[in-house]
Amino acid sequence: MADIQKVEQAPKQEVNQDFREVDVESLGEEHINLVFTLGRENFGVDVNMVREIVRVPAFITRVPNAPSYIRGVINLRGTIVPVFDMHLKIGMLGNELTDEARIVVIEVNSVMFGMIVNSVREVLTIYDAQLEAATKLSSAIDRRYVLWVAKPSDDRLILLLDVPSLFELDQILEDSE
Repeated sequence: MADIQKVEQAPKQEVNQDFREVDVESLGEEHINLVFTLGRENFGVDVNMVREIVRVPAFITRVPNAPSYIRGVINLRGTIVPVFDMHLKIGMLGNELTDEARIVVIEVNSVMFGMIVNSVREVLTIYDAQLEAATKLSSAIDRRYVLWVAKPSDDRLILLLDVPSLFELDQILEDSE
């Protein structure tokens, strides 16, 4: 009984420390990511790749003989942008679009394309100390598309995508040369 009283009298320590109180240098390099949802999962991409975020238009022009994960193309202020259904691309079941669905327009090495996502959540700074290798990932999602699993201080898990690998950009750039 005396032990229980000692525990109850012990000062409570803050479990989730605010990053303003932590030595930021000890957390490692910071990575700023756009966080979005697919199904019930959170995903992130480097914000430097994001060109813009647009509403899903009522009509996306289908491309004949395109793989099933390519929804089609849209005209974005005079630029034709291919649009990928992220659910199908990463191996998840397709999902019906809601009013929160968006197209995240990405640009990598002058290649621009859109990704349909369920919703855009936030822009989040993630530090090296919050990253874990994706090799431990056990899910239906193809692991080759995930660089890291981020564990921010709010107990969420965010899968950080390897965008060049996901869209085979190395192959596209080689074919265009």
